[in-house]
Amino acid sequence: MKCTIKAIAYELPQRIVDNDELHRENPAWEMARVEARAGVLRRHIARDDETALDLSIAACEKLFAEHPQAKADVDAIVYCTQSPDHVMPPNSCLLHGKLGLSESVLAFDFTLACSGFIYGLAISRGLLLSGAAGNVLLVTADTYSKYIHPGDRGARVLFGDAAAVTWLGLSAAGDGISDIQCATSGKDGGKFMIPAGGSRLPRSEKTGQPVTDRSGNVRTPEHIHMDGLGVLSFFNSRVPGHVRGILERNQLTVADVDLFVFHQASKVVLDYIIGALKIPPEKAPCNLRDIGNTVSASIPIALKDAMDHGQASPGQTVLLCGFGVGLSWGSAILEL
Repeated sequence: MKCTIKAIAYELPQRIVDNDELHRENPAWEMARVEARAGVLRRHIARDDETALDLSIAACEKLFAEHPQAKADVDAIVYCTQSPDHVMPPNSCLLHGKLGLSESVLAFDFTLACSGFIYGLAISRGLLLSGAAGNVLLVTADTYSKYIHPGDRGARVLFGDAAAVTWLGLSAAGDGISDIQCATSGKDGGKFMIPAGGSRLPRSEKTGQPVTDRSGNVRTPEHIHMDGLGVLSFFNSRVPGHVRGILERNQLTVADVDLFVFHQASKVVLDYIIGALKIPPEKAPCNLRDIGNTVSASIPIALKDAMDHGQASPGQTVLLCGFGVGLSWGSAILEL
């Protein structure tokens, strides 16, 4: 038996912010250069009163509309977010209530970002193979726009908001996850963080004061601080070797994999990884242009889009790879 993906649905906010709008707000921003590196022309941004939970509910309702049996079959919700509605209770429990699921359903959150889908697959796979659950909703949802200062060019041009829900179950037919590997470099956690707002550094008048860095990005300690060059260098040094390692462990080569679905970090990151691994570009779909980096939801959205457009089909071997906050990264080999 293998843990397999039964269905995916996702929800994007209706509001779209394109690069023309960003340039009108910030005439000094060199948008042509930004577009060349980020690869993003527009992104979906949540309303002030719209949260990750709201997007998750809409994604689940889409999935249940397409697969009515899923609602009765689900017995676990595994919810990944770094933008929960409240400090407590967790979004998973609130989602459970909004969907009207049975009290026998287990539900919990975990906090990771761009590697969250891979880690969530590992957790869900463990629940399924151990018999603790028979059908899992893996929810990956983030509204990073709420953590980005309007004057932070580095982050604002890149990230979009979204929620994805992936229905996971067991299969004896040969399809499903063959292997998962996850990794962490906690000593590098400061390269991508929000310094203030938690118990270590509570919000205060001081933490609300904006600071401009050497690149002209404006932030307060309550906003995302991303060391763009540091993160880029780190993952360029780790991800290609990590992918080679999981392929070798499964006696596979790049040529044996039909599709590589990477976290949609940025164009410059994807170009480097694809080039380092010598992956034909047509084997690595990219949807950055129209939705940006959607954090934990990016891999399932990219996989769903590939399925809908005929790039991913039954019988194919797919490698999924995510990397981000932590710093953390991971890959999974999936037989469709």
